[in-house]
Amino acid sequence: MEQRLTDMEMLIMHQGHIIDQLNEVVTGHQALIDQLSKELRIIKEHLRGLSASENRLPSEEEPPPHY
Repeated sequence: MEQRLTDMEMLIMHQGHIIDQLNEVVTGHQALIDQLSKELRIIKEHLRGLSASENRLPSEEEPPPHY
């Protein structure tokens, strides 16, 4: 009975260690997802700005600064 209890305690400790490792991985992935989401939002805003400037009529375009 004593050995069985010791084995179960060791198993629980091992599972706790595995859970901690998995938590670190999940936390790292969430940080990466947050970073990529922010970058994607910036890219989308940039592309919207580019597409808005491409839709201008030639008469609406500003002349280059040297004119």
